[in-house]
Amino acid sequence: MTLDRFLRVKYKTDEAKVFRLKEILSELGIECARTIEEKVDLQFPALENLHKNLKDSELFIKLVIANAIVSYQLTATGEEWWWEFSMHFSRNPPREGIAKAYSEFLPASKTNRRLVSGKVRRLQKLEPFLEKLSLEDLKGYYFTGMSALRDDLAQVLGSKRSAKTIVFAVKMFGYAGRIAFGEFVSYPTEIEIPDDVRINAYTKRFTNEPPVRFWSRIAEEVGIPPLHIDSILWPVLGRHREVMERLKKYCPRADLVFELATL
Repeated sequence: MTLDRFLRVKYKTDEAKVFRLKEILSELGIECARTIEEKVDLQFPALENLHKNLKDSELFIKLVIANAIVSYQLTATGEEWWWEFSMHFSRNPPREGIAKAYSEFLPASKTNRRLVSGKVRRLQKLEPFLEKLSLEDLKGYYFTGMSALRDDLAQVLGSKRSAKTIVFAVKMFGYAGRIAFGEFVSYPTEIEIPDDVRINAYTKRFTNEPPVRFWSRIAEEVGIPPLHIDSILWPVLGRHREVMERLKKYCPRADLVFELATL
């Protein structure tokens, strides 16, 4: 039991805004989230490009997990970083292990060249875990065990299960699984929304309740897992011009997604 539940803390909430938020999310549903993830998010085609060029689903999925684990303190947008990653490893698949490949890739990267030594050390901790996994193991994680993958990654890296890069790694693993295995599997409800600056700022429009707890409650009430809610919120919080144009093109209810930005 968390301390705030024990003390029965009463949070300030704009009930009218929360009501409209839940109305919009309920109307959009998980299919809207999937459309945004696969047609609007520029990271998804970057992964499709890498998968097509590698022609090795096991290596592809492992690279996606590894890349997500070092996707912080970027020197460009996330979309630019994932495309640089895709293009680089399409031409230069790892020959002597993933950590070694990144020790050469990151110092020359245009989009992720901060804290290189720390990122390589993270991959050195992660690599023995990845090496043990077969494609069947990865398939098992995808179809029935994304929460278990989150827990295992957190344990291997000595991180909290809610750590942003751990949760993000599971999200990108979900993308990779769809591409490699050709089937959509929704994210588990128990995997929380990433606890980051943009989500924290947006949450304050509705409540002073802790963001992760607030969105977990909203997710349960509208029937959309938190990571998919994150996908719906992402375009309007980022305001990336190409993303906004793709949202208009591919999402039939883009107007409702845009309304979320006004709440």
